[in-house]
Amino acid sequence: MKRPHWRPAYVGVGSNLDDPLAQVEAGIDAAGAIEKTRLVLQSSRYRSAPLDGAEQPDFINAVIALVTRLPAEELLRKIRAIEDARGRDRRSGRWSARTLDLDLLALSDEVIDSETLTLPHPGIAERNFVLLPWKEIAPHYEVPGLGSVAELARRLETALPIERLA
Repeated sequence: MKRPHWRPAYVGVGSNLDDPLAQVEAGIDAAGAIEKTRLVLQSSRYRSAPLDGAEQPDFINAVIALVTRLPAEELLRKIRAIEDARGRDRRSGRWSARTLDLDLLALSDEVIDSETLTLPHPGIAERNFVLLPWKEIAPHYEVPGLGSVAELARRLETALPIERLA
């Protein structure tokens, strides 16, 4: 019986409610504990303003690198279960404040466009709060159809204000 091989996965982690830094740390720890998955790298933490300029607290963001044997849809289910366990409320809208946001950014070189999952994650090429932390841990990763993380990040270095925390 052939065992699935380990593949790299990148996950964006963010929070702006209920002690955001602690939420991000808890989300990272929980992602690293997913079965058939290992946490291998994590970026510094960053503070950034909400995307839509809404009146809500700033976000704390990071990106983590995992290796996993799980299929993309199963990994997505696992990270959504972590969000739910941390109190994520999906009823309040796409750009709303949240306790924990875990976005599956990419999985190996997979390109998926299904009802439940799009890989690479849509919009990453316009989000410095994803690309700058991602560049720390995987600058040479080629995002399918978009280019390297470093090149994408270079285009957004002067976009929305962002502060590296540590």
